[in-house]
Amino acid sequence: MADFGRIPVSTQGRRTVFLRDIANVADGSDVTAGYALVNGSRSSYIPVVKTADASTWDVVTALKAKLPEMRSLLPDDIEVNYEFDQSIFVINSVKSLLFEGGLGALLTGLMVLLFLGDWRSSLIVIITIPVSVISAVLCLNLAGQTINIMTLSGLALAIGVLVDQATVTIENIHQHLEMGKPKRLAIYDACREVALPLLLILLCILAVFAPSFIMSGVPRAMFLPLSVSIGFAMTVSYLLAQSLVPILANWMLKEHQGHGHTPEAVKAPGLFDRVRSVFMSHNCKLLASNKLVVGVYAVLIVGLAAWGFAVIGKDMLPQINSGQMVIRMKTPDGTRLERTEEEVSKLLTLVNDAADGHLEVSSAYVGVVPTNYATSNLYVSTSGPNDAVIKVGLAEGYKTNIQDLKERIRTMVHQEMPDITLSFEPADLTEKLMSGGAFTPIEVQVAGRDMKEIEGYASKLVGKLSQDDHLRDVRIVQPLKFPVINIKLDRQKLAVMGLSLQAAARSITASTSSSRYTEKNQWLDPNSAYTYQVQVQIPEFAMRNLAQLQEVPLVAGQARPVLADVATFSVDTLPGEYSRIGPRRFVTVSANMHHQDLGSATTSVENAIASLGQPPKGILTEVKGMSSLLTETLNSLQIGLSIAILVIFLLLAANYQSFKLSLVILSTIPAVIAGSIAALLLTGSTLNLKSYMGIIMSTGISVANAILIVTNAERLRWEYRDAGKAALDSAALRLRPVLMTSFAMVAGMVPMALGTGEAGEQVAPLGRAVIGGLVASTLAALYIVPQVYALLQKKTPLQDPSLLPDHPVAVHPSLSTNGSYKPEQPLRNEN
Repeated sequence: MADFGRIPVSTQGRRTVFLRDIANVADGSDVTAGYALVNGSRSSYIPVVKTADASTWDVVTALKAKLPEMRSLLPDDIEVNYEFDQSIFVINSVKSLLFEGGLGALLTGLMVLLFLGDWRSSLIVIITIPVSVISAVLCLNLAGQTINIMTLSGLALAIGVLVDQATVTIENIHQHLEMGKPKRLAIYDACREVALPLLLILLCILAVFAPSFIMSGVPRAMFLPLSVSIGFAMTVSYLLAQSLVPILANWMLKEHQGHGHTPEAVKAPGLFDRVRSVFMSHNCKLLASNKLVVGVYAVLIVGLAAWGFAVIGKDMLPQINSGQMVIRMKTPDGTRLERTEEEVSKLLTLVNDAADGHLEVSSAYVGVVPTNYATSNLYVSTSGPNDAVIKVGLAEGYKTNIQDLKERIRTMVHQEMPDITLSFEPADLTEKLMSGGAFTPIEVQVAGRDMKEIEGYASKLVGKLSQDDHLRDVRIVQPLKFPVINIKLDRQKLAVMGLSLQAAARSITASTSSSRYTEKNQWLDPNSAYTYQVQVQIPEFAMRNLAQLQEVPLVAGQARPVLADVATFSVDTLPGEYSRIGPRRFVTVSANMHHQDLGSATTSVENAIASLGQPPKGILTEVKGMSSLLTETLNSLQIGLSIAILVIFLLLAANYQSFKLSLVILSTIPAVIAGSIAALLLTGSTLNLKSYMGIIMSTGISVANAILIVTNAERLRWEYRDAGKAALDSAALRLRPVLMTSFAMVAGMVPMALGTGEAGEQVAPLGRAVIGGLVASTLAALYIVPQVYALLQKKTPLQDPSLLPDHPVAVHPSLSTNGSYKPEQPLRNEN
């Protein structure tokens, strides 16, 4: 530094003026543009962001392992601490989903035990669950997927579904044992009988997830991992149902004690037999007027589904209480950086008071990222010294509704800091992903060419939106009233004095900021090999008022002329930031929601825009933010569901060689949609990405029970020559497996639907939608499918649909008309 002070500035005769004579030379900092605050203290804050394909847990673990090495490279008085950790939420979510999956598996086994009354059969079903899940995890690894919330949600969802394969197989083995067959023959016949229906069920469930491969954007990123995990688990469960289940059944099950059906072996009707009798009597009554039943069902269930879809709230994702918030605070435009920093400290105190003293950690950035360094503005998007972004984390044990906490903070700030503008931004990783870079869920872009017209229309829109009781933090994002001093130079006076416009501008820049913007100068330290920026600037505190600015000299070494001799001054306001889309400038009107779903809020915003009438010529408005993404996502999911239903229809038609049988099976789908929406409405959930996944999953599951009933009914129709009797007997014969699999799947979904874990609020709508869809589809499969089957197949001729010319009628060789076991007979050919 001493060498810099000895640099001569001017020499007049024997007198030399050195730099130290007219300036203070110091190793200092650049012009301060912003401060990073951690827990209220100025700090150096380093955000670490993983790549898209990296594991959050691996990155966090590796980073923590490097902290000792970082500390060893720094002076002892500098602390290096790990403040915010998103991996805690991820790990807790994983633990929660694992617990819910394990509990679901246990409840599923208990349901099988309840229906079969055989602990050995229940154990066989439970064994298939961990084997299927572990195999699916291995397949996910081979497919390049990671264990994350979406894949775990898929596996937890699959637990209740994959037991369907094993449950149907084990129940069918019990039915064949009750016919009096030897154990090994009963196992073989049972597995052969259900092999094709179970394969068809598997293909139908996989078909509902096939559209995820042709989706794009956010729906694909969220839906594909879940689809892949369910697909792997279901495929493995089918293979196990045809391999491991019969092996374990042969080892563990006992010979049926009623072998031969002797009179002594006939038992008195049990509880389930009485339930089956009541069920058959109900179906017989419905069959007498099945046209009316089917018509009323079609009108009622479609109407309920349409009404439910219209009234249910729509969101991108469920609202979660992650214990973190991101607050954007703005002081009046033009506020100095230091004053904004003081306001941030006051705000943090209010946040701590609102959270009952449970504020655990906070990080904030006040001001803007310096433009002088190669730093990214991706994670700090502030617009001036009056802008601050604050991230707060609440204590882990503190439980509160985040929406209510935000409202308390707004109220306290309005009372104690009325000049402050407040807004809350996405804090959770998933919310940030869904927001697509938007500050708030609701954003309206007002674009045009004239900034005054844009500002005027945007201000009217802000006033209109502020009247909505469910919208909060309504504001214009861009600073439009930034105070400025207009300096208008007189070119003629400059010319008379022999001055140039560029020289005057340099004098102004050097006096108000730093020479680095006009004279770039760097010095290389030979000892440390560091490059230093050398700059000259007037201390900020030395320029206090407009009079001092007017006295800035324009010629080096001369007291006159000064800036006031060649310029006029005026104080004004101008936009502090310009945003553009192509040639058009635009401003953004943003808003948050309070206890309202995104779909309803979007509708309110669109109505508010419409109420303002036709905008001025050249002004365009467009609803952006998560609102546009919501519309895109729901449209994508609706198209995906439609494609899935079409694929299932064609798949069933190819299998049964009949479009009518395909319609019979698909008649349960409207009930699924109505049931899922009803469950969501009753539990106060919204139709979001998670619940929509549940509806799509339920659609695939719903055809499973219908396939079992229709396949059996078609076989009995060939035997009875009566579609109505075949439908009734098939439904009664499949009553126990249908109820058992449905109750087992519902039990497996209950822990997820309760949403008690760390990620519970995020996955609960998925479980609720599945439960509602399953309950409705089970009732439809048992009561409506037989009616639709009898109606459509009543006049269908008994003609073999097989393409093979000599294919026999598909009647099981070891079944008599009363369903009891008889010796093997050659297959009959009715042709």
